[in-house]
Amino acid sequence: MSTADRWSMVQRIRFGDLDAMQHLNNVEFLRFFETARIEYITSVFPEHKPGERQRFGFIFAECHINYRAPGVYQDDVRTFIWVDEIKRSSVRLGFEMVVDAREQTLAEGWGTIVGYDYDHGKARPIPDDLRTRLEDASR
Repeated sequence: MSTADRWSMVQRIRFGDLDAMQHLNNVEFLRFFETARIEYITSVFPEHKPGERQRFGFIFAECHINYRAPGVYQDDVRTFIWVDEIKRSSVRLGFEMVVDAREQTLAEGWGTIVGYDYDHGKARPIPDDLRTRLEDASR
C-alpha cells in the first residue's frame, strides 16, 4: 500500500516530548501512535467517542515499535495508519512515523486492538457492520 493510500495525521514534537539527549523520547513514539490510532478509528467510526464509555469498543492489547531515527524539537511527524489484519476479535493496525521535511522514517510497527465488551469485561468478536467498515477502510 503506497503512502498516498494510507490515512495519516501530523503532530509536532514539543519540548516536553524530548528526553535528556534532546530527541523524541521513546515513550512519546507510543503516544504519537496512540493519538493517530484514536483519530483513525474515529474517522472510520464517526460515532466512536473516545471520552465516553460505550458497551462495545476496542481495547489496546499489544504494540511493537521499530525505532529508525531520532525526532527533534519542532519536527512535524506524519503518522500513517492502516489496517494490516482483521481477525475474529482483533485488528492489527500498521503504522509508520515520518518527518516529511527530511523524508525520514522515525519509526514503524504495529498495534493490536481487540473488540471488547465493557459491560462484561471480556473480549468480543467484532460486529459485522464494524468489520465491513474496517475492510472498506483497508482498500
